[in-house]
Amino acid sequence: MGQMISGDKSDEQTARDDGIIKNGREILFQAFNWESNKHNWWSILEEKVTDLAESGFTSVWLPPPTQSLSREGYLPQNLYCLDSCYGSLHELKLLLHKMSEHNVRAMADVVINHRIGTTQGSNGMYNRYDGIPVSWDEHAVTSCSGGKGNKSTGDNFDGVPNIDHTQPFVRKDIIEWLIWLRKSVGFQDFRFDFTKGYAAKFVKEYIEESKPLFAVGEYWDSCEYSPPDYRLNYNQDVLVSFCLPDIHRQRIINWIDNTGGLCAAFDFTTKGILQEAVKGELWRLRDSEGKPPGVMGWWPSRSVTFIENHDTGSTQGHWPFPSDHIMEGYAYILTHPGIPTVFYDHFYDQGVPLHDEIAKLMQIRKCQDIHSRSSIKILEVGSDLYSAIIDDKLCMKIGDGSWCPSDPEWRLAVSGDRYAVWHK
Repeated sequence: MGQMISGDKSDEQTARDDGIIKNGREILFQAFNWESNKHNWWSILEEKVTDLAESGFTSVWLPPPTQSLSREGYLPQNLYCLDSCYGSLHELKLLLHKMSEHNVRAMADVVINHRIGTTQGSNGMYNRYDGIPVSWDEHAVTSCSGGKGNKSTGDNFDGVPNIDHTQPFVRKDIIEWLIWLRKSVGFQDFRFDFTKGYAAKFVKEYIEESKPLFAVGEYWDSCEYSPPDYRLNYNQDVLVSFCLPDIHRQRIINWIDNTGGLCAAFDFTTKGILQEAVKGELWRLRDSEGKPPGVMGWWPSRSVTFIENHDTGSTQGHWPFPSDHIMEGYAYILTHPGIPTVFYDHFYDQGVPLHDEIAKLMQIRKCQDIHSRSSIKILEVGSDLYSAIIDDKLCMKIGDGSWCPSDPEWRLAVSGDRYAVWHK
């Protein structure tokens, strides 16, 4: 069992991490959905760079740029070929150049848990990589997925060759590729895909060697639910039926800790709880210690909060946020500690009003200097009301309940459907 980490790391740790996690004033943008590959995406995004910069985004998460067996990019093959279904290398370079001109960093979606071979190996599987840069034989593939390598250090991604990160030659080639993405292509940040598939210590090594300015991992773990109706457990820290510690929130914390704190993680705990809470159970948003109930409540500077992504929403819809509560979700994550992320569909595909409401919340966050380590005091929670004060600079509420701060110094900054924000 990993040790629980409650609160942020020391100032010494923060100083050591400078340049990896930045200064806590990040706002990320996921710049694609599951259908983006069907369009000339790099050119479409290039037209939006100015708006993204003016809105206040610091980093834009782009879809996987490498040639892939699947159009979406998540079955990579030739890692050094950046002509993909999203556009040509030339179009990608134009996009990255414009982002650099507007001081918006580009985040590469790094898919290194698995890779599709070009040649059949000795067992008939396509688990050799011949005739292309980063040529590997079957020893680069885990024994769990049909290769001659070692047993996987994480979960198996079924149906495709899983990369064996215990092999020194594999890690050397991956590090060289990541450095190439940074120094030659122009990416500055990394998002590590399916990090449950390989040990966190390898992410630590890859970050130390390639030195992205910011890194976040997708450690997507299932929340805890109780039968017979499988309602979400209030407590995501203990498995109620067995009283076992080291459950959902703790597992993500452990993963971050095993990267040496160098990599943030998407806060799936907060997403899972928030999307149930807005349905009339806002009492879920305060844990038994009076803190936010997600990773945000224990290690906020490593918590990348979000309400939707290309897997949970879009046309996949694996775990969607309630569509009629979207602004409550953004009112929560954009006023709270952690590093908030805005999803493309919400910002650009659901009309100008939603775009402008999200942008206004971002502006307030920036003007009030709310950051990943901001302090939070939760004032009230109930079925239809949640209210909190952040850094004593900002006050907010979500839910149908009628509420406003009692201190007359608080001035209303913005309000909308089931949310309001005040500042002094």
